[in-house]
Amino acid sequence: MAKDPPPRHGQNDDDSHRRRDFTVWFIVAALIGLWLVQIGFDLANPTQTVPYSRFDQWVAENKVSEVTIGPDLIEGRLRAPSANEPARFVTVRVDPALAESLAARGVTVTGARPNGIMTAIVSWVLPAFLFYLVWSFLFRRVGQGLGGALSMGKSRAKLFVETDVKVSFADVAGVDEAKHELEEVVGFLKDPAGYGRLGAHAPKGVLLVGPPGTGKTLLARAVAGEARVPFFSISGSEFVEMFVGVGAARVRDLFEQARKAAPSIIFIDELDALGRSRSGVAIGGFDEKEQTLNQLLAEIDGFDTKAGVILLAATNRPEILDKALLRPGRFDRQVLVDRPDRTGRLAILKVHARKIRLESDLDLDAVAGMTTGFAGADLANLVNEAAIAATRRNGQAVTLQDFETAIERIVAGLEKKSRILNADERRRVAVHEMGHALVAANLPSVDPVQKVSIVPHGLGALGFTMQRPTDERFLLSRTELEERIAVLLGGRAAEALVYAGDISTGAADDLEHATQIALDMAMRFGMNPTLGERIYAQERDPFLLGAPTSAAASEATQREIDMAVRELLAQAHARAASILTANRSDLEAGVGLLLAKETLRPEEFAPLHRGNMPPCAETLPGGRDKERGSHQCETLSPPAGNG
Repeated sequence: MAKDPPPRHGQNDDDSHRRRDFTVWFIVAALIGLWLVQIGFDLANPTQTVPYSRFDQWVAENKVSEVTIGPDLIEGRLRAPSANEPARFVTVRVDPALAESLAARGVTVTGARPNGIMTAIVSWVLPAFLFYLVWSFLFRRVGQGLGGALSMGKSRAKLFVETDVKVSFADVAGVDEAKHELEEVVGFLKDPAGYGRLGAHAPKGVLLVGPPGTGKTLLARAVAGEARVPFFSISGSEFVEMFVGVGAARVRDLFEQARKAAPSIIFIDELDALGRSRSGVAIGGFDEKEQTLNQLLAEIDGFDTKAGVILLAATNRPEILDKALLRPGRFDRQVLVDRPDRTGRLAILKVHARKIRLESDLDLDAVAGMTTGFAGADLANLVNEAAIAATRRNGQAVTLQDFETAIERIVAGLEKKSRILNADERRRVAVHEMGHALVAANLPSVDPVQKVSIVPHGLGALGFTMQRPTDERFLLSRTELEERIAVLLGGRAAEALVYAGDISTGAADDLEHATQIALDMAMRFGMNPTLGERIYAQERDPFLLGAPTSAAASEATQREIDMAVRELLAQAHARAASILTANRSDLEAGVGLLLAKETLRPEEFAPLHRGNMPPCAETLPGGRDKERGSHQCETLSPPAGNG
């Protein structure tokens, strides 16, 4: 027998609103109906209002057959009315003594008849109706306050029934391995008997792990869309309140709703807000969080997978989750949703490009090659920014140039046309950026130069040098890291060379990045022979940016680390200075051309082409040089820029 779909979130509120609206409109319709009945009665029984003196005359002439005397009105009927006399009449009751006095003097006595039902409406019904509205408003406000307190333990999960989720696996690209893992979950929900024919059961919980923006929430919605089952979605932070016991009550209510709607899916986003590792001492809010986590663990242990309830969760900080939450039998399966490779980025771009009008010969693979390190959300934003750029220039379709403009905007920031540099600052920025570009063009293991600009961008960048990766890299050698540091210090070396050591503050950002790479080489990668094969820093979060924390080391070792970092930076600076000294004429020519055009590409200045550059000298320890040929090699290096 088919099961009725569960009530959607907020359905009770909608019903109460409809009932209240019906009550108000019913009262209005009833009042209008009474008014119409009164009008119909008056039309069926016409009554003429006459002056009191005329009524007095009819009484004196014995023409009145019957009267009804009220506190304000006298209604009556004539015995045999003539053609100009009414059968029924009404007059306003007045003081008899006053009426006789006025009649003796020939004064016609008349009065204003009250307006019947309208008078009653205005004087009684309308005030009562206004009082009802005020009372309803106040009661609703109080009820909301009481209801919020009484329903605090209710789950705040958003329920999406089968027809609400429009996302399918076809809308998810670039994470094929994760999709294959979750397709099995869909299979268990659709065909539990077929998947369990050998005794297997669906995993109780599936944890989606990955950096922000990689599509974890989208994958969870796609599972619900493919399985066509109710989908309960809630954030981990919505369980935690200031009142003790509320979080645990919400967990119980959520799982109870899911069991009633089974087969169903529960999705908890940002699980780290709820499942953070428990501390040894529970104080204040930590006690409430631990109670909530304990209730979650109990609920996961308590429900049967045969009931058809699957628990999905997502986090970008798996290292801080409680170990009890990750053991088998709770979150049985962990699915990595990582940043896509070039093939994945191309698939994601194709999905988002369906919504915009592309140039017929646009090669999205070239765009995928320019977006190394972009997550799915970054690519979606890139496609939108490219469409905006094409609209801004009144184009008929989105071109590769629009994508390059969008990448430049995302990486380097918004172009600051209002920031005007004086002539000396413009020349210094041009020297700085051309130093980055020429050093990159002379080193074989760094990304080739794509663009050099002295147009201010972002919050503080006065210029930038953008490099385009040509292939995916997952490992970096010591030589490649040293060359990346040399490129970062190329701007400072160019300033020192051209301005005879009179350097500026423009290299602040470059120095920060170069120092971080040198610290990693010394403390995390074991690339310094003096420090040996030891790690002096704990691993940083693989999904979030941030510097690693230092491990325990003696003062002497800390000094050796400082000396190693200083030596790496000094050698890289000397290497960059050597390259620029050997190519001083190209540096001067490039600076002049950059000042004239403000933006340069390799096709506009031959020395920026790695294939056109002559072999350059590489300074080795001890002052010895060796000739290094020029060939193309790829790496994942960020664009250098003027800070």
